[in-house]
Amino acid sequence: MEQLQRLVFRYRDCEQSPVRFRPGTWRSRLEPHGAGHVLDVGVECGNGMSGDRLISRGDLVHLRDRIDDDPDSLRDLFVAVMIWGSGTTNGRGPRYTEAALSDVRMPTVLQTTRKAVRDGDLREAYRQFALKGVGRSFFTKWFAAVDDRDAACDRALIFDDRVLCSLNAFGWSSWQAAGTRHWPTRYATYVSSMHDWALSLGVTADRLEWLLFHLNGRVEEL
Repeated sequence: MEQLQRLVFRYRDCEQSPVRFRPGTWRSRLEPHGAGHVLDVGVECGNGMSGDRLISRGDLVHLRDRIDDDPDSLRDLFVAVMIWGSGTTNGRGPRYTEAALSDVRMPTVLQTTRKAVRDGDLREAYRQFALKGVGRSFFTKWFAAVDDRDAACDRALIFDDRVLCSLNAFGWSSWQAAGTRHWPTRYATYVSSMHDWALSLGVTADRLEWLLFHLNGRVEEL
C-alpha cells in the first residue's frame, strides 16, 4: 500500500490524454463490415491537416450511453474500444479488429459478455469472451467500456499487461491473490483488490488502473 500511495502522490497532477489514431489506417479494415463510420468518433488533431483524430475514454462513455442492445450498436462500441486501445502505437490493432469483425461469434459474445458485466459477474464475462485477435488486454477494455453500473459497485477494470507489470513490480501476483491460476477468477480478484486499494487511497479505481498503466513497471521512478 505504501508503494501505491507514492504512485498516487508522484503522479497526482498527471491526467490521461486522448489517444491519437489514423482513420486511413483503419478504413479498409472496417468498411467491409459496415463500421467505417466509427472513425468519426472523437475530434480532429490540431488543424486537421494530418487527418489524425483523438479519441478519449470519455468518448467511449458518451458512445456507450447512446447505444442500445442491437448487434450493430455493440459492434460500433467494440470497434471504438479497439481504436482507443490501439492508437498509433499498436500497428496490429486494425488487423486484429478485422479478425474479430469476421468472427461469426461476435454478436453473441458482445451481447453475453455485456450482460455478464452489467450483472456484476466478471468471472463469467471473462470466461465467455472469445473472439479472434482479441486478448485479455483488449477484451477487458471492452468490459470497462460497457460497465455502466453505479460507481459504488466494483466496476470492471482493464487488465492490461502494463498494469500487471507494475503490480508484479510491487510484489503483487494475481494468481497468488486469487489462490488459483484460473484467469477468470484472477481477473475478478484483481478488480476487487483495485477497488479496495483505491478506496483507501482516496482515488477512483480506474484512476489507479491508469496510474499503474502509466508506470509500466518503472518502480524506480517512485
